Amino acid sequence: MLTTRFVDGAPNWIDVATPDLDGTRSFYGGLFGWQFESAGPQAGGYGFFRSDGRTVAGGMPVTAEQGPPSWTVYFRTADAAATAQAAERAHGRVLVRPMDVMGEGHMAVLADRAGVPFGLWQPGRIEGLERAGEPGSLCWVELYTPDVAAAAAFYHQVLGLETSGVSFPGGTYTCLNPAGAGEDAMFGGVVPLADDPVAAEAGPSWLAYFEVADTDATVDRAVELGGTVARAATDVPGVGRIARLTDPYGARFAVIRSAPQQQA
Repeated sequence: MLTTRFVDGAPNWIDVATPDLDGTRSFYGGLFGWQFESAGPQAGGYGFFRSDGRTVAGGMPVTAEQGPPSWTVYFRTADAAATAQAAERAHGRVLVRPMDVMGEGHMAVLADRAGVPFGLWQPGRIEGLERAGEPGSLCWVELYTPDVAAAAAFYHQVLGLETSGVSFPGGTYTCLNPAGAGEDAMFGGVVPLADDPVAAEAGPSWLAYFEVADTDATVDRAVELGGTVARAATDVPGVGRIARLTDPYGARFAVIRSAPQQQA
């Protein structure tokens, strides 16, 4: 699971783009207890979601012309410009060129070979999220892609990510970890799009998982707040109880109550 001990290649930021920032603030505030704080008048409406005073995500307004409502996962890099060039060499695309963000760091938005958007964050004054792997914060990310091998090769070339296989009933799950960090640093997985009808309908994408204390209660609360259930709460042995949701404006995400870690 994710922690705030970030290393290159690991997710270190996430934000939601929405056509209704006030409504989105209300939804995630009611769901996770987040509070929203503007980044200032010069930030174009961008702001920070905080939990117990620590940053757990960002949020920004978006128009229909700028793109659909969505969560974007950002990966840590020491050099956003070099990583963007690596993505182009690996047959990806640069959607937003690397830029300085008010001295806080450098960001870019790329697309992989399958067209899946993802972000880069090169830390400046802001290292990354201040809370991860705890209830109400990002704990896992999952890539749904039509070609697992091609995706693994792309992210290895661009971010240095390494893969490993974990056996589950009915198949093998492909896990991701930063270069040289080993399986103890796993932060996400890669899933064949064809194996998941819900994801296949939505198309290739990164999916963010947020840790919760009670999956079923969170699902009920999301519906009360105007969200919808994309996949009902399900137990995954050894992993936890998972559900997939969509916020009232169309941004997709998942929640999980993780299974207790087995002691060695």
